Amino acid sequence: MKPMGPIPPGFGAVNGILAIDDVPVTHWIAEAVRTPLFLYSVSLLRQRMADLRAAMPDWLGIHYAMKANPFAPVVTLMNGLVDGIDIASAGELAMAQAAGVDPVRISFAGPGKRDDELRAAIAAGVTINLESAGEADRALAIAVDLSVIPRLAVRVNPPFDLKGSGMKMGGGAKQFGVDHDQVPGLVRHLVASGADYRGFHIFAGSQSLSAEALIEAQGAAMALAAALSEQAGIAPPKVNLGGGFGIAYFPGDVALDIKAVGAALEGHYQGRAAILKDTAFCIELGRYLVGEAGVYITRIVDRKVSRGETFVVTDGGLHHQLAASGNFGTVIRRNYPQGLVERFAVGDSDSSGLEQVTVVGCLCTPLDLLGDKVGLPAPSIGDHIAIFCAGAYGASASPGRFLGQGEAVEMLV
Repeated sequence: MKPMGPIPPGFGAVNGILAIDDVPVTHWIAEAVRTPLFLYSVSLLRQRMADLRAAMPDWLGIHYAMKANPFAPVVTLMNGLVDGIDIASAGELAMAQAAGVDPVRISFAGPGKRDDELRAAIAAGVTINLESAGEADRALAIAVDLSVIPRLAVRVNPPFDLKGSGMKMGGGAKQFGVDHDQVPGLVRHLVASGADYRGFHIFAGSQSLSAEALIEAQGAAMALAAALSEQAGIAPPKVNLGGGFGIAYFPGDVALDIKAVGAALEGHYQGRAAILKDTAFCIELGRYLVGEAGVYITRIVDRKVSRGETFVVTDGGLHHQLAASGNFGTVIRRNYPQGLVERFAVGDSDSSGLEQVTVVGCLCTPLDLLGDKVGLPAPSIGDHIAIFCAGAYGASASPGRFLGQGEAVEMLV
């Protein structure tokens, strides 16, 4: 059998059935009427935010990057828990507004903002994280046409990246942000043009489980913000230090030590340069806030043995959970944590009584692999498999229209 990642804390069992807040998941399956099904736990979302607040300094703002999970009830809930919402398109802006988010609490990043997107964001009062000098000129021209003062920040392409991160967003040539050496001149241009200059967005990478790497990157980001501000001769009202907090998906992964990160941030803050004395700071997190609070439920529709290997075929697949199939940002495919809904034991590491099976979806492609030679307790047709760490980059990040299989149900419970 091949190992699976660790099941996130907070899930339990009632009479041997997977449960969320002591409610058997079979209850939610019946309420949804059909599978596949994403379940997002309110209590786990609230607990994650409470734990993070306790670990981070009081002066630090926490933003939710809604690209991780734009499901409207999740965005509405998170809006009441965080200090800001970060979007990446006009479509997400519309979803955020529909969820009741005040546009003043929204920031907009992304390397390819169209004129209509800039116009909508500027008209609403959203802070735009500019990705290039050309985007800055377009935003300023649109603001003149609208007769409004635009709220503009500069996304910086830093000369460093987040070591060990799953996706590197800084260091070297990137489509993201303005190269750091070009930033001071752009800042002076924005201020001279009459814009409401809002500061910097510095995002070096994502999905890191190393407190040491995050501490180093955050310290470098704070120092870079000071240096660029001194070169521009203008103090930044706000600096977004980015995110990068990872979650444990795979065998051997160990949860991030957020207390160590928070303590180091306090040290960075106390030693900050004078030009940052009145600057507000925030971090921007997506998967860390919502990833472990979600689970994907899919029903077994067939069992078969092929040349001695047992396959269980489900009604789900990569069209809903692309990441679990290994086709979303991973080089080597490894098994996400998963279990059998109807026969679930918390913290049970005993492999006796488990059957080695390969879990596949219903699509006509060998890429549709959800569990490679995993151990499950005698899965049968009609049973349900739960794939954990499904709260981020699930339904909205997967090819939902592929082969016309249809969308999964999503529920906040």
